[in-house]
Amino acid sequence: MTTRYLLQGVRPYGEDATDVLVEEGRIAALGAGARDARDAQVVDGAGLVALPGLVDLHAHLREPGREDAETVLSGTRAAALGGFTSVHAMANTSPVADTAGVVEQVWRLGRDAGWADVHPVGAVSHGLAGTQLAELGAMAASAARVRVFSDDGMCVHDPVLMRRALEYVKTVDGVIAQHAQEPRLTQGSQMHEGVVSAEVGLAGWPAVAEEAIVARDVLLAEHVGSRLHVLHLSTAGSVEIVRWAKERGIDVTAEATPHHLILTDELARTYDPIFKVNPPLRTQADVEALRAGLADGTIDTVGTDHAPHPREDKDCEWAAAAFGMTGLETALGIISTVMVRSGRMTWRDVARVMSQAPARIARIDAGDRPQGRPLEVGEPANITLVAPDEAWVVEPAHMVSSSTNTPYGGHELVGRVRATFLRGRPTVLDGRLVEATPAGAAR
Repeated sequence: MTTRYLLQGVRPYGEDATDVLVEEGRIAALGAGARDARDAQVVDGAGLVALPGLVDLHAHLREPGREDAETVLSGTRAAALGGFTSVHAMANTSPVADTAGVVEQVWRLGRDAGWADVHPVGAVSHGLAGTQLAELGAMAASAARVRVFSDDGMCVHDPVLMRRALEYVKTVDGVIAQHAQEPRLTQGSQMHEGVVSAEVGLAGWPAVAEEAIVARDVLLAEHVGSRLHVLHLSTAGSVEIVRWAKERGIDVTAEATPHHLILTDELARTYDPIFKVNPPLRTQADVEALRAGLADGTIDTVGTDHAPHPREDKDCEWAAAAFGMTGLETALGIISTVMVRSGRMTWRDVARVMSQAPARIARIDAGDRPQGRPLEVGEPANITLVAPDEAWVVEPAHMVSSSTNTPYGGHELVGRVRATFLRGRPTVLDGRLVEATPAGAAR
């Protein structure tokens, strides 16, 4: 099997073109030093932007328990096509990932699949019930080395439990990733509360239900002196609270999803449940605030919140439909289209919010299998190559995720992943999965 690849004419971070030699899983040479490579497979990278492999802090791979929606294998294949070399799998599986045994199962499934590193996210509370802390210490000490804990899908709404969780994770250098949703303000809610919800007759989900939890938790994090990561910010008010907290010196980071950066609540007028998501799509003013926050660094990461569902969970009336959208295969295209082509971000900025910052927050930027490292000689060859000007139309039927609940069907995006390398081994070449990749080869 070829272990040497010469990436010719690629543009690291969208800057000057150079050659990159990949050998034995690492970047062996750059520039003139790479051109004398012998027996290397040549990859024509002319015009392609080279980025560190993307890291997703927020995905739902559904296994164990909902393999009808997604598996670790199918989800990581989708991740590779999207340019990701590392994916964090949320805990709301069945059984819940609230013990060392379950997180190790997910971690081993990722290793066996071999398409991307899989890092299980441990539940904060037992069974996601929000009443009793899960086995945080055991999960942290397990083979999976869990450092991110979240009840995503549910909010840790009890302030006492949240305080205890923040105190506990300090001992393992962990972080609580909060799904900010005050449950008593969102009972029965179906979409953003505003003009559109009133006109279409769907129960509204007020912005303050998110903002109240964000405000409470940044203050708790300050009081405890712990790390907090706020998942899927969706309102202008939440952006302002996080900005204030950072100015105050609180150790808080925040995430935006691609769909909250491009879609609005106006889509609910179609009554198509493909647009039903948690937190809900907000207004254009909220979208603009999120874009500004991502551009100025208030928002640290882009997380896909990849939430696959089988057809029957979406092919129904809005009120009965499941919340969630797929996102792994389209995330980079959306960020390229919305943020890079508009001039609000550079490709270095993309590397920061989709690779380096998430790896740092999750504490996977060091160790024996580091992610989010710079494109420099000696670093692991986790590399994503992007055609920055390639326009493509999202076709749900051609996606490799087990589920097709993408809200972007028929949308044209600009910027497409052409190749993905995981520690020097191609998982994607010429925009297609390298099917010869043997299971477990990523070990």
